[in-house]
Amino acid sequence: MLKVAMISPHPPVVIPAVGGPESEKVAATAEAMKKFAFEIKQINPEVLVAITPHGPVFSDAVTITALDSLEGDLERFGAPNVHVKYELDQEVADAVYKQCRSSRVVCSCIDEQTLKRFNLSRRLDHGLVVPLSFIADVKWTGKLVPVNMGLLPYEELYNFGVLLKQALEETKKSWALLISGDMSHRLTPAAPAGYSKKGAVFDEVIRQCIREGDIKRLINLDSELIKEAGECGMRPLVMGLGAFDGYEILAEELSYEGPFGVGYLVAKLWPGEKSPDRELSQVLFDERGERLKEIRRNESEPVKLARASIRKYLREGSYLKMPVEYEKLCAYKAGAFVSLKKQGELRGCIGTIEPAAENLAQEIIRNAVSAAVNDPRFDPLEPQELDELTISVDVLEKPEPVSGIEDLDPEVYGVIVTSGHKRGLLLPSIAGVDSPGEQVRIAMSKAGITEKDKVSLERFRVTRYH
Repeated sequence: MLKVAMISPHPPVVIPAVGGPESEKVAATAEAMKKFAFEIKQINPEVLVAITPHGPVFSDAVTITALDSLEGDLERFGAPNVHVKYELDQEVADAVYKQCRSSRVVCSCIDEQTLKRFNLSRRLDHGLVVPLSFIADVKWTGKLVPVNMGLLPYEELYNFGVLLKQALEETKKSWALLISGDMSHRLTPAAPAGYSKKGAVFDEVIRQCIREGDIKRLINLDSELIKEAGECGMRPLVMGLGAFDGYEILAEELSYEGPFGVGYLVAKLWPGEKSPDRELSQVLFDERGERLKEIRRNESEPVKLARASIRKYLREGSYLKMPVEYEKLCAYKAGAFVSLKKQGELRGCIGTIEPAAENLAQEIIRNAVSAAVNDPRFDPLEPQELDELTISVDVLEKPEPVSGIEDLDPEVYGVIVTSGHKRGLLLPSIAGVDSPGEQVRIAMSKAGITEKDKVSLERFRVTRYH
């Protein structure tokens, strides 16, 4: 059974061989990680399951690093002597994979063949090496199962944790869980990902959810708050909490600090009494389904048209013919962008700055299909994904030239940056884009325009439909 779980950060600076004098600034974190390592030694579980955000990450699957020898070091951080090595618990890895095969969660094993196919490193990443180095120091000698987070919806990640628990129960082995992840990376102006006032808000909400065992609130956090936080620990945390499904969660926060602008949380979790009220896996799926149905029921006409267009193309491979109920959208021309999101993450976005079709309706139909199947950043949309999407349509007004960034406002205007034949566009009101300079920089980057290039700027307003 699950003995204990640790939520652990993974800053290499916490290791004196990496951080030197700077390690003193995270002394509380180091002491908390040492305390937990000694607890692992004392409990002596047969296997440690360790979830990391920095291993091989796939958009459609959780993966298990299933190599006979599992080792890694901090050489890339200047400390090659900080080295860990463990043996894989193949029985547990096989049991987890078997459980997932009979569920809606896609799980794959990273073996030698997969390493070659995707040109992946066989070394454990620092998200594992840093916390494991504390456990190695106390000479714990059990086996390891490294799990790499996937970019799946939170409900599926939580369900993975449920399946993980069931698989371990089948093996009848005692086990512990390591949940590796840092909190917000945007706590101060000097933070590595820049500053957001929402970074500290995110960290406080997460800490409160852990203290109170409030899984539903955590999983249903606003996607914009998560994005603004710039975190790397949310998905591993959701996966780990699934292992407590059906049980009261008891928690102790061992330390929290953020001297470098990144939140480092160390907390210990262990299962309390069994509680049918905390069997949440199916409840979370059902609630997500109802939320998405409600969104679809209240969609605007442009968004309904975009969704119908995508559905028609995915089912039949042809474009939608104009239904009579969208006649209002046939009355004029305009450029339009169609954006697709899945679980709050972008899944496709294609648009036209100026009208390219005979009317706005046709503009939306064409661009919706392109966003679904032609955005080069993503695989083409699968038919079963459509009901998981939220869609927005931005209808552009005619761009107007401006003399400089002082005439821009990223909350009000989109921007077009042009240099010769290169042209980059960024829509207004995008989370994390807080200044005209940042807005222009991103638009330039999208178009391959450098700071040395001579540019002209245009701004435009949009009407955004949800």
